[in-house]
Amino acid sequence: MTPKTVISVVDDDESIRRALVRMIKSVGLDVETFASAEEFLASGDLINSACLILDVGLPGISGIDLQERLNSASCHIPIIFLTANVDDRTRERVMKAGAVNCFSKPFSRNALLDAVRAARLRTGPRS
Repeated sequence: MTPKTVISVVDDDESIRRALVRMIKSVGLDVETFASAEEFLASGDLINSACLILDVGLPGISGIDLQERLNSASCHIPIIFLTANVDDRTRERVMKAGAVNCFSKPFSRNALLDAVRAARLRTGPRS
């Protein structure tokens, strides 16, 4: 079995995707980006994803809906949520469903990278 090594980013904001690619690559990790949950699901990258950075407010299948689908399918990719409009109810909901963290945009680079490191530990040791 190939170890999961890719950080997958699903966000409909292209500037956020570009910024996350630069940030994640700057610490030596591989990253793939997707503009929608549907694009991510169709990609086949589920099997390679060590961590999923996921926008809550996606058009179509929302980030929360994607989390529910993955959980229902017993696909337990560690998820870090990003949202422009976080509220306590949303944060509590995604955390209870197993999210690693839920950050408001704009987010702290260091806090996000710490969450990525923690998420990767959930999928096994990496180099």
